[in-house]
Amino acid sequence: MRLTFVAMLLVFSFAAMADESERMAELRRRMVITQLEARGIRDSATLAAMRTVPRHEFVPEDRRHQAYADRPLPIGYNQTISQPYIVAYMTELLGLEPGQRALEIGTGSGYQAAVLAEITDQVYTIEIIGQLAEFGQNNLRRSGYDQVQVKHADGYYGWPEHAPFDAIVVTAASPDIPAPLVEQLKDGGVMVIPVGHPFRTQQLMLVEKKNGEVRTRRLMAVRFVPFTRGQD
Repeated sequence: MRLTFVAMLLVFSFAAMADESERMAELRRRMVITQLEARGIRDSATLAAMRTVPRHEFVPEDRRHQAYADRPLPIGYNQTISQPYIVAYMTELLGLEPGQRALEIGTGSGYQAAVLAEITDQVYTIEIIGQLAEFGQNNLRRSGYDQVQVKHADGYYGWPEHAPFDAIVVTAASPDIPAPLVEQLKDGGVMVIPVGHPFRTQQLMLVEKKNGEVRTRRLMAVRFVPFTRGQD
């Protein structure tokens, strides 16, 4: 039986899509080996998530060829998708486990939320820029992460309706550690947040709450976009 011209085009199209999918999967495998494992990322859940989430689906179309590069990428509105190593490092620090509740401040493209969603099915993420909240949510839905709940709001105040959280990750530099986020952190929980001046080198901080006490620890120097606030 002869294939019609349209059928042949479909066959070639599906074959091309399969080849592209495999090429991207290979780029992810290399990214994990050369950028993450080589720099000391060891948590198996984090590594598995980074191998699985299609990072190229969370960047603008004209940046897809750079999706697995060892660098942050612009996503519009003066925001970026973080370098893969930083995403993995912050995820590993959270020590997140299946069934636990995680909050992200700064949805951006939705990539960090997708990585968290590979570990737990309870992920909440807040984005103050309306267009990015929509962009991130669309990316998450298209990639199959329907369980992630996205909210367009000022992340400084967290999401009290779903608190307390076992883990909180902030993906923008704040001049201080927001008190509402500390309050919404579960006893025994962990928060990772860059703290410092938005146009200088900041410090990535680990915040731990245990037996009602809050302890903070400096981890490393980083550069994040500013923590955008709403009008109080």
